[in-house]
Amino acid sequence: MKNKIKFLLITLGFVFLLASCGSKEIVVEKNDKGLAKVAIQIDGAATPYYAPLYLAKEKGWFEEEGLDVEFYYASASEIVKNVAANNVEFGFPNSDPVVMGRSNNVPVKIIHTTYQEGLGSIIYKNESGISEPKDLKGKTIGITSYGSPNFIQLQVILEQAGLSLDDVSIKIIGTGAIVNALVSDQVDAISFSMLRVYDLEEQGISVGEFRSENYMPTQGNVVITSDQLLKEHPELCQKFTQALNRSIAYLVDNHLDEGIENAITHYAPAAKGNEEKIKKVMENEFLPKLWQSDNTVKNGFGYSDVDRYNDYIALLYKYNLIENKYDAEELVVNLDEGGKK
Repeated sequence: MKNKIKFLLITLGFVFLLASCGSKEIVVEKNDKGLAKVAIQIDGAATPYYAPLYLAKEKGWFEEEGLDVEFYYASASEIVKNVAANNVEFGFPNSDPVVMGRSNNVPVKIIHTTYQEGLGSIIYKNESGISEPKDLKGKTIGITSYGSPNFIQLQVILEQAGLSLDDVSIKIIGTGAIVNALVSDQVDAISFSMLRVYDLEEQGISVGEFRSENYMPTQGNVVITSDQLLKEHPELCQKFTQALNRSIAYLVDNHLDEGIENAITHYAPAAKGNEEKIKKVMENEFLPKLWQSDNTVKNGFGYSDVDRYNDYIALLYKYNLIENKYDAEELVVNLDEGGKK
């Protein structure tokens, strides 16, 4: 059962994709202003944490690069499939299914490692008696789906603790209900986003966590495109990442409040009233750790560390989470001003 679950993640969703990807030349349409019409499919739903993308559009920075950008939303695995099939020009998924998909020759490239660290975390109540990963043995752990990045990360953390999926009970819970499942003791722990720790602490619930970043060299959300689009239209990729980098730089330069307000006003109105909590999260996590790292200081925002990706690929292969080990240079691209490697 364990192996069936693991390899189902990698293979099932990509059968149609690999059969449907053709070599017909990509034609990029233009709007009435002469701007190239491109779409990006974003992981999950609209949230203020996607402020750099939203600000780049509202400030006109995408337009200045000659792009008319539309936003759509889907799960990470769906995004990988749609980008590879050239249904959308760009995607913004968590990196895990991208790394795993490439091991099965899914034709996508990471052109911008936007989040320099992973977002995944196994979260538990401190009263549960859990204090280290081996304590998860015999526990019920909530995940959103077998295809979620957090399920991949859970398996690696279990393996490093000498455990496997056979040592725990997995419960599938919808994104909107998974945090409450922990609160109401329907599960002993959840494998989800570390950002939810802030929500739980705000409710006065004492929780602990095993952050994926402390157990594996993961990356969070990344900008991806298809091999074909990068080859035929590298300038579009460069223009997109340039506008995104300009937006991140603006936010880092003491304009976080503006970014949050813009995101809530135009894209995520349900977050209104939570500005202070969102700002706290972004000041603690996004500014110092996700958008910035030693690598971005040296090489610029969105830099992809090939060695770090190779270490993660090796780890997935070691624990049989991917069937084929490969060189990260097949997956990640750091673009120069011409849109090339």
